Amino acid sequence: MNIEQNRQRNHTATLYGRSRLANPQQQQATLAAIDWSQTPQQGDFAQTLVAHQWQRFQPSKLEIFQINLGKLCNMTCSHCHVDAGPTRTTENMDRSTIDACLQALDQTEAHTVDLTGGAPELNPNFRYLVDQCVARGKHVIDRCNLTVLLLPRMQDLPEWLGDRGVEIVCSLPHYQQQGTDTQRGDGTFEKSIEALQRLNAVGYGKGDPQRQLVLVTNPLETCLAKMNPCIEKEWKSGLEKNYGITFDRLIALNNMPIARFLEWLETSNSLQAYMERLVNAFNPGTISGLMCRNTLSISWDGRIFDCDFNQMLDLEAQPSDGQRPHIRDFNLAQLAQREIVTGHHCFGCTAGAGSSCSGAIV
Repeated sequence: MNIEQNRQRNHTATLYGRSRLANPQQQQATLAAIDWSQTPQQGDFAQTLVAHQWQRFQPSKLEIFQINLGKLCNMTCSHCHVDAGPTRTTENMDRSTIDACLQALDQTEAHTVDLTGGAPELNPNFRYLVDQCVARGKHVIDRCNLTVLLLPRMQDLPEWLGDRGVEIVCSLPHYQQQGTDTQRGDGTFEKSIEALQRLNAVGYGKGDPQRQLVLVTNPLETCLAKMNPCIEKEWKSGLEKNYGITFDRLIALNNMPIARFLEWLETSNSLQAYMERLVNAFNPGTISGLMCRNTLSISWDGRIFDCDFNQMLDLEAQPSDGQRPHIRDFNLAQLAQREIVTGHHCFGCTAGAGSSCSGAIV
């Protein structure tokens, strides 16, 4: 991608909220309208599961409580499936909903609370929630865009998080400038490097299990994510040699055909080819490890979803009582009996080595 294409792509992302694809139902309709005739099971994910002996697709034991604190973010990235940005000030979880999440958490044996956004740190109740989860003995993950740590009121956050043993999972599309700035805007790489250096300075990324620093990469355009020990070694060598930065682990995610990336696929005439690539790369070995099986995703307004991607497509979880689930009416027994809601986008999680919030599945 050349500099002009990069500029246009980021400009498109900035204007995404005005697009027809800002509507989740329109995103679903766009995916449904693809010509699936040349793909296995006609591109039907539910039928693909049945073809691989998954007659009922249900959750396993709940391990991870993922809370989306809102869509407010200090960035507007071209691949963002949340459609987050600086103008999304309305969609932020309030204190009463956070307390409802904590009450629900207390009814489960989930060992991890995964905080995401937007930039979850921008929610005014972020530190309260972290402290409450740590007090309950939960492992807390902060999904951080890095640049938020440079904001004036976040200067103390790296050390504050480290004191509480919070794992920081950071988005960094590439360890070189061009790959990162292409997806996230000019100047992002330089800011991300500064933020990583600040995290290193307080002990993150040094092998301390209480200060784990994980980097997340996702491919440019329509390639599938690749991850192996050689790639991680390349990243570690490149960042340490050029910037003195160390980190603990690298994970890779496929780009999901949702929101801004879906819009880019459509405007670049890449949607049909990308979805065929995902379907044809379906790996049955990923099914049992999909995040929707051991995770619940809670939206900023307290609604409950099978995963973060379903949340962005407004595909609510379907408990066995048939009611629309909300965190204030949390019923673990009912949710445990539900069928997981699926769609065409699910092929993004099962392509190749698989893709989940923790990276590759197999």
